[in-house]
Amino acid sequence: MTPALEGRFAQDIVAWQKTHGRNSLPWQNTRDPYRVWLSEIMLQQTQVVTVLDYYARFLERFSTVAELASAQPDDVLALWSGLGYYSRARNLHRCAQDVVALHGGQFPRSAVLLQTLPGIGPSTAAAIASFCFSERVAILDGNVKRVLTRVLGFSGDLSSGKNEKQLWVIANSLLPEKNLTQTMPRYTQGVMDVGATICTSRQPQCLICPVQNICKGYAQGEPEKYPVKTKKLKRSVEHLNLLLALKPDGSVWLERRAAKGVWGGLYCLPVFESETALMAFVPAPVQARLQYLPTFKHVLTHKDMHLSPVVARFSVSQKMVPNPANESGRWFLPGEWLTMGLPAPIRKLLE
Repeated sequence: MTPALEGRFAQDIVAWQKTHGRNSLPWQNTRDPYRVWLSEIMLQQTQVVTVLDYYARFLERFSTVAELASAQPDDVLALWSGLGYYSRARNLHRCAQDVVALHGGQFPRSAVLLQTLPGIGPSTAAAIASFCFSERVAILDGNVKRVLTRVLGFSGDLSSGKNEKQLWVIANSLLPEKNLTQTMPRYTQGVMDVGATICTSRQPQCLICPVQNICKGYAQGEPEKYPVKTKKLKRSVEHLNLLLALKPDGSVWLERRAAKGVWGGLYCLPVFESETALMAFVPAPVQARLQYLPTFKHVLTHKDMHLSPVVARFSVSQKMVPNPANESGRWFLPGEWLTMGLPAPIRKLLE
């Protein structure tokens, strides 16, 4: 990497972001670390178009970090319902509580200190510190890795921690050096924007890229071979049975799932690995009138879940056998579960 590249890369990214980057998203044009942090957590593994509505609803309900810290966990999970990766919501709540309890309600002003908070990793910490406090520190999310490896022709396998650390060192060397109050937020946003809108995984739009002239991947004629990452997670398949227990008044039996694992901490229909296991929780008189609904697929990042719902209609007096695998369960009327934190496929099934 040449000194000319170090200076020109940041300069070109900043200039492009002013006129062509994304400048109207609701979490932009603010130095409020609460709003930036909230958006960064929501945007992990989630597209902007999906986050927009959730972000607005969260701010309407919890306008400050203190309000979020004092919320009930169920209220936070209910607002998060459908956004996925529910450990983010639990960490979000814990982080807000730590900001209030340990930092007087003010987010730390450096990336190093931000990383001491729950759910904030190096890249998220760098984004908050850069956007809000103009700290000269690099982010390295998926979009940025793609841009940098292509521009640099970086052929190190990012499955290796050693190579990723090397890329991080280079990323820090490319940062702006002057007028950081203005250039750092714009550079950070710009390099993410280029990755999200131009330097895409497939069919990158190299002809309109602001750093095309210094991009080694483009010069080689094969930018899509970067980044190099040989170790890929294999997709798995899981088949589960769902018990949709109903009473005449429309109430449904829901259980809170254990904190760890898929849908951790959310309320859910009872889940079983086999129909035999499901039947053990259904009273004999109810078994005679079961209704089997079509199996449907729910896609997670690295897993396909095939869910088979079974409707069991209980009388007013018939009781459900509690599932010892989960924390608690009871009957919920429709007006109650509509506002609860439920996994997206369960909410869709109930609605």
